[in-house]
Amino acid sequence: MSSLLIVGADHLGSIPQKLQELGFSQVTHLCGRKVQMVKRDIPENIDSILVLTDFINHNLAKTLKKKAQDQSVPIYYAKRSWCSIYQALSKCELLCPLHNECKQTMKH
Repeated sequence: MSSLLIVGADHLGSIPQKLQELGFSQVTHLCGRKVQMVKRDIPENIDSILVLTDFINHNLAKTLKKKAQDQSVPIYYAKRSWCSIYQALSKCELLCPLHNECKQTMKH
């Protein structure tokens, strides 16, 4: 199963449960409010990142994008609504059964 890091928003409500129903075994949330968040590294066990764009500053989003590229971690953007999150993840390989094969290809 895959792990997802969500950055942005203070409260996620039922979003983590819905993501687990989609197959994400581990959902980690960082609110992204503190200025020091820019200095944090992406945890090693994270397979992908979801940035909630309506609750994050531009500097943190830019830094996250760069760190994700450096570590070959896919990053996705959505608003905090479940519809937007589902749509962003449906477009990507995360919900595809061949995701692990694609991820291995990205690393090379």
